[in-house]
Amino acid sequence: MESSDAELDLQRSVQAVLRELGAQAPSLQSNQGMWRWSLHKKVERDPGKSPALVRILLRELEKVESEDIRHAIIPLLHTLMYVLTKATGITEELYRRTYTFCTRLLTLPAPYCTVALDCAIRLKTETAVPGTLYQRLVIAEQNLTSELYPYQERAFLFVDPELVSPSVCSALLLELEAAQVQQTPEACMRHVVAHALQAALGDACHAGALQRKLQASPRQALERYFHAVVAAVEQMASEPSPSREGHLERLEEIYCSLLGPEAAARGRCGGDPLQSPQPNIPLPSPHITFHLWTDEDQLWKELVLFLRPRSQLCLSADLEALDLQGLWPDRELARVSMLSTDSGIERDLPPGADELPLPGSPEMERARLQRKGGVKKRVRLPDVLMPACWDGPPGLHRRTGRPSGDGELLPGVSRLHTARVLVLGDDRMLGRLAQAYHSLRKRETQKCCLTPRLSLQLYYIPVLAPEKQAACRHSELRELATFLGRADPWYESTVNTLCPAIHKLAEMPPSLDTSRTVDPFILDVITYYLRMGTQPIYFQIYTVKIFRDLSQHPAEDIFLTELKVKIQDTKPPKDGFSPRRRGAAEGPGAELNICYQKALLSHRAQEVAVSLRATGLVLKTFAASDTEVSGPAPAPPPAVPVTDHTCLNVSVTEVIKSSNLAGRSFSMVTNTFRTANIQIQSQDQRLLTLLLDKDSRRTFKDVVRFEVSPCPEPCSEAHKSEASQLGSHGQEVEGTKAKPKPLLMPINTFSGIVQ
Repeated sequence: MESSDAELDLQRSVQAVLRELGAQAPSLQSNQGMWRWSLHKKVERDPGKSPALVRILLRELEKVESEDIRHAIIPLLHTLMYVLTKATGITEELYRRTYTFCTRLLTLPAPYCTVALDCAIRLKTETAVPGTLYQRLVIAEQNLTSELYPYQERAFLFVDPELVSPSVCSALLLELEAAQVQQTPEACMRHVVAHALQAALGDACHAGALQRKLQASPRQALERYFHAVVAAVEQMASEPSPSREGHLERLEEIYCSLLGPEAAARGRCGGDPLQSPQPNIPLPSPHITFHLWTDEDQLWKELVLFLRPRSQLCLSADLEALDLQGLWPDRELARVSMLSTDSGIERDLPPGADELPLPGSPEMERARLQRKGGVKKRVRLPDVLMPACWDGPPGLHRRTGRPSGDGELLPGVSRLHTARVLVLGDDRMLGRLAQAYHSLRKRETQKCCLTPRLSLQLYYIPVLAPEKQAACRHSELRELATFLGRADPWYESTVNTLCPAIHKLAEMPPSLDTSRTVDPFILDVITYYLRMGTQPIYFQIYTVKIFRDLSQHPAEDIFLTELKVKIQDTKPPKDGFSPRRRGAAEGPGAELNICYQKALLSHRAQEVAVSLRATGLVLKTFAASDTEVSGPAPAPPPAVPVTDHTCLNVSVTEVIKSSNLAGRSFSMVTNTFRTANIQIQSQDQRLLTLLLDKDSRRTFKDVVRFEVSPCPEPCSEAHKSEASQLGSHGQEVEGTKAKPKPLLMPINTFSGIVQ
């Protein structure tokens, strides 16, 4: 009776999650995000409910698949995978049912097939080796030392103190610190050992006795058990055909060494009938560091410190002066001039002539003036600087279980580190993130030290400061968050609803008692987003050249969401003489010469030049009420040019002059058009003011002319010389110009863009 009541309660919670996905009523919208969190909390408090919840979620997934309710597939699938990662009592039959369902989803279009493939690959290993997902997640997030799984992750939470109130910053910092007080390396190792044994042995595992034994074990013994469990899991998971029976035998040996053969025998015979329910094994929250964004290069500095711990890195005032030896590819791999002294025939070479000596050795120094076995292939470093290699579509690894985005970009160099950068704020904060991302990519063209070894993942949580202004101001500052919510319904329900909860947390009095157990809602949602948000949406970054004097070189900057143009008020000269040219129409605004390339469905180039009087312009990457993907676009296959699908939405407030019996009058008309490239110049002596990404700190005054175009991918001098050589040899196809690759900034969501 109790089990049926528990299942009915779980069923009602799952139905509530599905209802809030399409919630239109304000009563449901006010509680968005809480139902999923409360559902996972019910399972955490009573781990025995996990198999029942898995069965309910599988039934709902099969139902929405048969009824073609596609918008609910990915939220339910993420919820199911999150439960399977933490659960220990899941039968092999449930694992196989889930795996079969994911394989059926592979026939659906993206993003459903992409998410399903990622889940199917992880489930295949988890079915044969239970506990693999939990173990790898804890080892990577907590930076536990393991030779068999050397991957490390770190989450960076960046907040701009000028955009987010001090109360919000302090509340978030206190919640992060309170959650990480009890997450010591010893506690995490105990969780890994206990979870692996319970997941493999099931009811044969005496969970209470195991927990007491691990709690009483000293650090050295605990490390020995931890490494033994990790070795058993990773070695079995790396085999081509892992055996569940073989895995069970190896973990039984570890279990017997922990509790002794008598306790293990009692467990195999059914355990203690009076034994209490299995204790909860928590999944520790990831290691999140809190940063106030005050320095333009702060993101790059933190990433360098992540790759090189503080114990190995002597910080100076200028990180450019750091010796980053070992962070970028070995320069000895580059081809050097050698003197040929052999016949060029392979059989004439002495044994071992093709083997390269160690870098820095005397043999390497002599090799600079000798030829050994012919010309060595040059390693093309600039190739690793493209978006697809930096953080493009996540790589899926069937056997090694590497984190997404991992892979070898250079021979012998593996991406063992994953940096998850989470920013809180509004569109102005995203503008700063775009600046830092562009600076980071540009710096990598000069010193390729981070790209080959680091997978960079970007996340965004909209947080708006409470203002007394109208609500329209709030909507203006969260345009990108609104777009993400329309593109991904699960992002809208889970992440876009966090802002009110964060402000409520800031209003609560801080609790100095860290001993009591609390349920940190905000930290749990952030953790869920960091773990399950694996599908990026790519946004085009635009560059703007700003001319204050046409005879001088322009200043350059970038923007992500908006560029606003205002006409400056001019003060009349003291002598009353107006320098305007004769015939210029008196009235508001200024005469502007606008030249742009019209965006057509055929993608043909059509230049348009027009002169008009306007009071202002707004260039946006999002349409005013656009529910389809217009500006930013997901990263398509390499054969599809990304830049053809990106454009700006330009709104010009034009001044229309009319004459009647009452005299001359002026009216305002707003004209809109779409373009990717635009040049605007003031024709009279009225100057312009530019505002980038709605940030008053990024204002440019006294502007005569500006040009906007998609920001190209930063490239090194080697790529520039190669491009010029290709052009000089006439290798362009049919006279067409090679378009530069655009710079796209990814922001991770749960599903990407749902069409």
